[in-house]
Amino acid sequence: MPFSSLGLADNLARAVAAQGYTAPTPIQAKTIPLVLAGRDLLASAQTGTGKTAAFTLPLLQRLQTSVPAHGASRLQPVRALVLTPTRELAAQVTESARRYGRHASIRSTVLVGGVSLKPQCDALRRGVDLLIATPGRLLDHVSQRHVDLSHVEILVLDEAGIGEFFD
Repeated sequence: MPFSSLGLADNLARAVAAQGYTAPTPIQAKTIPLVLAGRDLLASAQTGTGKTAAFTLPLLQRLQTSVPAHGASRLQPVRALVLTPTRELAAQVTESARRYGRHASIRSTVLVGGVSLKPQCDALRRGVDLLIATPGRLLDHVSQRHVDLSHVEILVLDEAGIGEFFD
């Protein structure tokens, strides 16, 4: 089954092809059509099977084809939130979103601890469609009212089986 059979937009299909991928993995073939249809999903697969692309590709497509809501606050609302338990995983998801979304007009940023808040605040003020974050740093920004999560359309808990989310 080729990626073209999954219903991905042309710009995303081009980005996938540029990465050298010709056929989806089983997790991608099962999940991408469901996420594109707006279904809620809980999925599990082994490391290295393409789980990040399985949620990133349809997430990017849904963001580029939907009309953003406008919040009542001075902040532009985040439309999609990906929570990861570690900075390293957040960096991996951010890189995947950048590679797959290179032909899309999706604004994204990453919020992780261990780095200055100022560049993160600046990015949030400019507006972000896709926010990738670790829970602790996201809570820092929420408590300081730097981020508006009231219009999140898509939520991904990546590696949710790891206990860090529930400590």
